[in-house]
Amino acid sequence: MTRFRLPALILALTLLAGCGFHLRNKIALPADLGPVRVEASSTSYSALVTSLSRGLQAAGATLASSIGDERDDTASGEVATLRVVSERWGDLPIAVDQFGRAQEFSLRYAVVFSFKKADGTDLVPQQVVELSRDYVSPPQDATGTSTEREVLADELRREMAASILRRIDGVVRSGPVTPAP
Repeated sequence: MTRFRLPALILALTLLAGCGFHLRNKIALPADLGPVRVEASSTSYSALVTSLSRGLQAAGATLASSIGDERDDTASGEVATLRVVSERWGDLPIAVDQFGRAQEFSLRYAVVFSFKKADGTDLVPQQVVELSRDYVSPPQDATGTSTEREVLADELRREMAASILRRIDGVVRSGPVTPAP
C-alpha cells in the first residue's frame, strides 16, 4: 500500500501543475507610487478604509501618515490617494409570502472610489463597484435575521476591498492607457 502512495502523489502533482492552476500573485502597484493615503469622504472611520489600507500594505505600499500625526506627507504633495467617495447599503425585498410580507431580501453594497497618483493624475478614474447577497428572513421567525445580515455585511465589506484592489491591480498590469485622438 505504501509503495503506491509516492507514485500517486507524483501523478497528482503532475496533473495539478498541468491544469494551469497557480496561486494569485501579490497585487501589482506602480513602482513610482510613493506613499498612499486611503480616505473616506463620509466618515472619519470606515471598516472598508481599514481593509483597503491593510490590503495596500500587504501589496507593498507605504501608507501615508494620517492628518493628525506629527509627520504630514500632504505638505510635500507627494501622496497618492485612494478615495472612497461614497458607500451605500440597501435591502431590497425579492420574495413575499401570501400575506404580502417580505420573505427574502437582497443586501446590496455599492462603493464609488477613485485612485489618484501623487501628481494628481488618475490611476483608476472614479467608478462604482456594486455587490449583493440574498438572504431569507421569515417574518414569523426573525431571531437570527439581524445576525445573518451582519455576517453578510462583513463578508460584503471584505469582498468589496478585494474587488477594489483587484481593479487597481488590473489597471496597473494592463499598462498605461493611451487616449483616443
